Amino acid sequence: MGPAGSGKSTYCATMMTHCQTAGRKVHLVNLDPAAEHFEYDPTIDIRELITLEDVMEELDYGPNGGLIYCLEFLMNNVDWLEEEIGNFDDDYLIIDCPGQIELYTHFPIMRRLCETLGRLNMTVCGVYCLESQFIEDKSDYGNKAIEEEDDEVDDGTESAAQKKRRKQKRRRRLMEKAMTDREMDRYLEPDPMLMTEEAGDVLDGEQPSSRSLKFQALNQAIVQLIDDYSMVRFIPLNITDEDSVEYVLSHVDNSMQYGEDLEPKEPDDVKEYDE
Repeated sequence: MGPAGSGKSTYCATMMTHCQTAGRKVHLVNLDPAAEHFEYDPTIDIRELITLEDVMEELDYGPNGGLIYCLEFLMNNVDWLEEEIGNFDDDYLIIDCPGQIELYTHFPIMRRLCETLGRLNMTVCGVYCLESQFIEDKSDYGNKAIEEEDDEVDDGTESAAQKKRRKQKRRRRLMEKAMTDREMDRYLEPDPMLMTEEAGDVLDGEQPSSRSLKFQALNQAIVQLIDDYSMVRFIPLNITDEDSVEYVLSHVDNSMQYGEDLEPKEPDDVKEYDE
């Protein structure tokens, strides 16, 4: 999960490669009816059931309303999904979800999806992707910590592959900037003082305006919300570092106790030796 352009598909492709290399039976599930490009062909694809393009053309919906319609259509025809997943109920499924925040905050669609997977005796772990560039802007960082949505700007001059490589390089540069471990820890385990510090900067040096006072009050309210629940924590991921990928995967596995009920693997072919 995560906002548009945050690296959801890149995460899925990275984990697919890592799991296949480790010999794990893994499949990609696409639940984004507007998706166009995948490094791996999805084993289960919502576009076989419904596509955003068809909905926009036939019902004259916009992209946001069309996406909501597609996911509601999926849940109203959940038997299709259950039948597709039934063939892989013992395997590891990586589900690439759409990024529209309303699907998670305004409609019970994703909750119903998780409940459906639970009825199929599947354990679910949600992975929320966040672009590393947001740690440079404390306000954006705080907003993302409570799942606000960011708009992706595309001028259409780059191919999908070029844009993807450029964004990956940018993320790595941002994470590799000189930052002490202590400073980084404040972002990975959200420090409530990050946003209140920025609110203080707004007020320094000048008589505070009514707008800046409201901005400070808003920041303090967000800080209080994050601090009260203490449920937000981030893990850095460098897709070019196998240890980093394994570290993230181990957290996912541990959260859903993956592997505890797996049967011991048997070799496909047993080599016989002459006496």
